[in-house]
Amino acid sequence: MTGWPTGLASPSWGGDYNPEQWPEHVWKQDVELMRRAGVNLVSVGIFAWARLEVADNRFDFGWLDQVLDLLHDGGIRVCLANATASPPPWLTGANPDLLPVRADGVRLSHGSRQEYCPTSPVYRDRAIALTEKIALRYGEHPALAAWHVNNEYGCHVSRCYCDRCAGVFRDWLRARYDLDGLNRAWGTDFWSQHYSSWDQVLPPRVTPTLPNPGQVLDFARFCSDALLDLFCAERDVLSELTPDVPVTTNFMANWTFKALNYWHWAAEVDFVSNDHYTRADDPERHIELALSADLVRGLSRGEPWLLMEQSTSAVNWQPRNFAKLAGEMRRNSYSHLARGADGTLFFQWRQSRAGAERFHSAMLPHAGEDTKVFREVTQVGEEYGRLAELVGSTVDAQVALVYDFESAWAAEQPAHPVAFDYYATVLGLYKALWQLGVTVDVVPPSADLTGYRLVVVPALYQVTDDEARWLEDYVRAGGHALVTWFSGIADENSRVRLGGYPGAFRDLLGVRVEEFFPLAEGDTAKLTGGLSASYWSELLHANGCEVVSSYVDGPLDGVPAVTRNVFGEGVAWYLATTLDADSAVTVLSDVLAGAGVTPIVSAPPGVEVVRRRGERISWLVAINHTGADVVLPVEGVELISGVDTAGGLPVPAGGVAVVREV
Repeated sequence: MTGWPTGLASPSWGGDYNPEQWPEHVWKQDVELMRRAGVNLVSVGIFAWARLEVADNRFDFGWLDQVLDLLHDGGIRVCLANATASPPPWLTGANPDLLPVRADGVRLSHGSRQEYCPTSPVYRDRAIALTEKIALRYGEHPALAAWHVNNEYGCHVSRCYCDRCAGVFRDWLRARYDLDGLNRAWGTDFWSQHYSSWDQVLPPRVTPTLPNPGQVLDFARFCSDALLDLFCAERDVLSELTPDVPVTTNFMANWTFKALNYWHWAAEVDFVSNDHYTRADDPERHIELALSADLVRGLSRGEPWLLMEQSTSAVNWQPRNFAKLAGEMRRNSYSHLARGADGTLFFQWRQSRAGAERFHSAMLPHAGEDTKVFREVTQVGEEYGRLAELVGSTVDAQVALVYDFESAWAAEQPAHPVAFDYYATVLGLYKALWQLGVTVDVVPPSADLTGYRLVVVPALYQVTDDEARWLEDYVRAGGHALVTWFSGIADENSRVRLGGYPGAFRDLLGVRVEEFFPLAEGDTAKLTGGLSASYWSELLHANGCEVVSSYVDGPLDGVPAVTRNVFGEGVAWYLATTLDADSAVTVLSDVLAGAGVTPIVSAPPGVEVVRRRGERISWLVAINHTGADVVLPVEGVELISGVDTAGGLPVPAGGVAVVREV
């Protein structure tokens, strides 16, 4: 990361602004209300291609000129989009080959958004041309703070299976394998799939039954790379023409999406941005929010990042789109801020009157200013103005959690022992850490683990030999690790490692698993020590490790389920099952104690406390997700109220506090 939106003294506050949806007389009202709400940054033009290039090579920039001038006069900075997120009807109509193709051969039609194939030369050429036009016209506009390229790459079309993509996929494969190497990597001797020439190799389209796992995995890698290549082509135009203006695109590192390898993408943006929407029916949705925020901070390599989108209240795309409770949007915003964001924006500023997302909440709702939502928006905007000193600070963490997009792609394929959800598996373990008040850094396999007391490795399904040695070296040198089931099972081509599970980590953990024993839906298993488990179990043998807990009923009565192994100067724990919430907290408490990890502050369950640190001072951000007032043993100055907290920090039920520590 090499930049940050310019001209912002306090945390960013604002959202997507889509003035093209509204008559001109509304624009001035918008700016006045934005100022009242403390807005200092808006994204403009994300879906404006059809209004900017109204016909083939015929442009209308007059309306956007007016909007940017109004925003600048109002003191509001702009993250300006290059408007390539959705090609206009005149372009797709004239070039139907530009439209993407599904795995079943159906070509998608125009009528929503993202109607483009990432390898289409027509789309790329027109997107680059539009980007150049916008950069030349607005590159020196005084409102410009940053560039926003496209929008939520891969959200709706993460895979295209057209003949052109098939050819580019073959080129991608040739750069990695010769034909014999491809056959070995994909195991094509199974089901007579051996390839004798490159033109036989296709994307994993719809077939009579299960597709080849290696083919599916490599196609996922290719599709992530193809979209990234498209982003880089548009970014390079902006970087060349406006080298001092930082460039970003909004990721979706959250529970809804894992089609792109964001570890690769993060290296290509000037600053990391993310979109996050909570799952409305989840009573612990604030914990998933925290995991997403920690993941995005990891993608940003510990540097500040920007929340590009969240919702003020209900969204429009879940089975039940519940309104957020009073104070929930405020807590959500501060949780992102606590975990490294230097700004929190929304989709969108003014709630749409028409279109597919008209019932998606906004900063200014259909009901107008006299609303719970707008009052809360204004409150937080005013509070953010008092928090300028936090900008640029980083987050303290003693624990690393390994997150691997490619393991998700491999393990979530069909024909595994269970229907697997990688993100949910990670979240289950993360919740125990959150409840214990422990902040984690999310890292990729082979990350630098210097300084971490504990590394948590949930379901790292596939690993290279080097990655297996990386974890061994960390523990051997004195580190502590916790590894869960479905880790080390396969190599980087999704080929099973032989000799017993967990394959790559058998020696590190001192165990050997000879067979998987998934539990039936709804079944539970009792373990010694009062622990309880569900979903998964294994026929495990202890090869030199200490057995911490074993099954006390069922077909695996007496078989180890939780183990601890001294390895070199360190310790490696293994969870061979899915513990329930209370049992996970019990085991993690022991793991953390052994590693010397303690919470930042002694806080009641449900109270989130995270430390941000600057060069000379630090701050604690506390968010009370409970219905009871609490007092925390924290000394300093609470920045929102300006009150000295020498006698303890009161955090009201559902409230937040930000303290400069003494």
